[in-house]
Amino acid sequence: MKEISIYREEFLTYLESMLTRKEPANLYDPMRYILKLGGKRLRPILVMMSADAFGTDTQKALDAALAVEIFHNFSLVHDDIMDDAPLRRGKKTVHEKWDINTGILSGDAMLINAYQLFESYEGDQFRKLAKLFTKTAIEVCEGQQYDIDFETRDDVTLSEYLHMIKYKTAVLVGAALEMGAIVANANEVCTQQINEYGCLLGVAFQLQDDYLDAFGDAETFGKQIGGDIIENKKTFLYLKALEESSSVEARQLQHLYTIAPENPEQKIETVKQLFIDSGAASLAKAEIEKYTQKAFDVLENMNISEAKKKPFKEFGELLMTRSV
Repeated sequence: MKEISIYREEFLTYLESMLTRKEPANLYDPMRYILKLGGKRLRPILVMMSADAFGTDTQKALDAALAVEIFHNFSLVHDDIMDDAPLRRGKKTVHEKWDINTGILSGDAMLINAYQLFESYEGDQFRKLAKLFTKTAIEVCEGQQYDIDFETRDDVTLSEYLHMIKYKTAVLVGAALEMGAIVANANEVCTQQINEYGCLLGVAFQLQDDYLDAFGDAETFGKQIGGDIIENKKTFLYLKALEESSSVEARQLQHLYTIAPENPEQKIETVKQLFIDSGAASLAKAEIEKYTQKAFDVLENMNISEAKKKPFKEFGELLMTRSV
């Protein structure tokens, strides 16, 4: 197995070779722009790592890895339009740099391009990859819709929230790992188990993301602390705090999630204290640990050698410590 940095460099070299200038420029330049903005490239790395672990040259996994990365960035282009976001990774979003119509059309072309990349695989591999990709893509769209719906609902349950983050975030992590296994012709049981491992780890990661949004260090986390509170997002912390608080504190929390003060600092601190006092902060940490352990349990039960399990466990540990 290779170091994660080696997988990343291999992928970036291939990505650069594929980002040639094409016409019409206003369709393809935005695609090149978003794909060159950076990011950790975790999803394509997972495709390559999985293929390698199951005994196949990573070069054979590059098209599947690129498909996953293009799909992920397609979703970001459209998410930014829906959120009216001005920046992505510190740079102008596609619809701000060009316009909304260009962002929509270029995003559509990216989705089609992702499907095209599977054409380099034949027979059963192509069928399995395309089927998995279609299933995952529609689940990501469902997750996004649930997230939008939750913004205007006051009766979101914890189970609904966990379902939403699984579809919006985690299923693509699981699919990336399964694609690598498919490219390596791993057996059906292994491909399903490695997908489950990725999904569980993806849920744990998103729960941790929610926790760090409130209680992380801004410099380490890389985002504004309290962003979810400012936007009144109904995260695990919020929903669990409502469930565990007294009626008075629950009403106070609900009220705070209806206001948008010009200076949100006091709101953020008050909400965070309610998260702590209700026990929601501690329960969130326990939930993160629960999903992480469930992921590692799936990995442990896989009928593969310890040598093959090792890179997946190491990646999971690095991911949860934000070291990749």
